[in-house]
Amino acid sequence: MSSFSSPTATVPMGGSDGGKISSSSSQTTEAAVIPLPLRMVLGALSGMGAASACHPLDVVRVRLQTTGGSEHGVLRTTLLAYQQGSLYNGIGAAYLRQWTYGSCRMGIYSYLLERTKAKHGGSAENVPFASKLGMGMISGGIGSFVGTPSELALVRLTNDGKLPEAERRNYKGVLDCLRRIALEEGGLSAWWTGATPTILRATVLSACLMGGTSQAKGFLKSTGRFEKQQQDQNTGDHKGDWLGGVPLLFCSTLISSFCANIVANPFDVVKSRMQNMPQPTAPGIEPLYRGSLDCLQKSIASEGIMVLSSGFLPAFVKLAPYTVISLTLVDKMTKAITGKDAL
Repeated sequence: MSSFSSPTATVPMGGSDGGKISSSSSQTTEAAVIPLPLRMVLGALSGMGAASACHPLDVVRVRLQTTGGSEHGVLRTTLLAYQQGSLYNGIGAAYLRQWTYGSCRMGIYSYLLERTKAKHGGSAENVPFASKLGMGMISGGIGSFVGTPSELALVRLTNDGKLPEAERRNYKGVLDCLRRIALEEGGLSAWWTGATPTILRATVLSACLMGGTSQAKGFLKSTGRFEKQQQDQNTGDHKGDWLGGVPLLFCSTLISSFCANIVANPFDVVKSRMQNMPQPTAPGIEPLYRGSLDCLQKSIASEGIMVLSSGFLPAFVKLAPYTVISLTLVDKMTKAITGKDAL
């Protein structure tokens, strides 16, 4: 008789116990969704941590892309920046960028993914890859529009040290840079110089980076090589990722970073050149580039198609550790609060 009593006790029959189980499940689901503003704060903080470590590589990337990589190689450019003491030029703009672009990209994506997972059994692996790419595009597009002014300041500040002394703008910091751009280059609208390539780049980069990381993480997790084979009897969830899940995140972000860098680098070259071009010194003088397409055409015409790969190596060397650090931090902070992954 005992073999029949246990199943009967665990199946809800419409009584009060069944109602309590349903209520508890509902509360758990609601508690797992962190408010969007908090997710954005977590995204900004994790981005600042990554930027602190990776900013020198961003300085080298911008310098290579604005010169086509033809003047100096990666090592020579890095050495020159070090000798000039400019490897951390623009770090203030990099931090501001994390509170605008980074917070939106990581915060909005993790929020949308959590909402979408609820419709697919609570698992990111069940969310279609196209949906992940779409959420990455949305979060990246919104973040890049908000963050274009900080991106512009970042390019100006990181590149100023390589200019001849007579041509240097000598900004005192990110706020002085933004103030002078508005005063000297046509008002607040000048903050969105290069907005088109910036938004296009961020859209494809975020789609590949955020959506790609989630997809790669799900695929690698399915191999069973990154998790302890110890399961919760009630939920079936794996308990205790191997080394806290860091190897899984490392491999996932490395794959997505490489793919994202291939897709986004041409947009990055155009963006850097548009945002760093000198402004006309007198009325009637045409700007160096009339727009993104004009910049693309002139760059290819003068330097060949390979100009679109300028700065690829430092961009990837920067993007990979930046992505590993930032996404690991945001994933772990989110998991500490909700008990669930952010990606």
